[in-house]
Amino acid sequence: MAQPAVAWAQERSWREECQIYVPPGWPDAVRPPGAPDWEATATAFMLDCCPPDYRSHLVLRRHPVVLARFAAEHVEAQLRAAKDGLAGVRSSLADYVAPEVIRSAADAWQEEAARLVRVRRAVALVEEALRGRIFIRRL
Repeated sequence: MAQPAVAWAQERSWREECQIYVPPGWPDAVRPPGAPDWEATATAFMLDCCPPDYRSHLVLRRHPVVLARFAAEHVEAQLRAAKDGLAGVRSSLADYVAPEVIRSAADAWQEEAARLVRVRRAVALVEEALRGRIFIRRL
């Protein structure tokens, strides 16, 4: 159990040592651009955003910018599906479950959509960094 705490402490020290700015929404699991192994952490994060089968494609593991594009498209499709699910949850389940179950299902769709919006931003930021964008803190 000490391993995750040690990994977190090491990650935090990299962020402090590098003094590299990353914007709000940057994923905690990804080291800042320019930090040692930052692309490896970006790849691991993006693979976690994709279906497990994507791991079998060598091109995605060898080319993080290609993986970022795949991850962005996949997350966007998930977000569209969550919005569609929310739009139809009442009409599609009204004859089968109680109103409180429908409310709970709608809440679950809303929570999932909110989570996916955050993931979409994180993936977009990582993709921009992989394409060479340097983030600058605004005053």
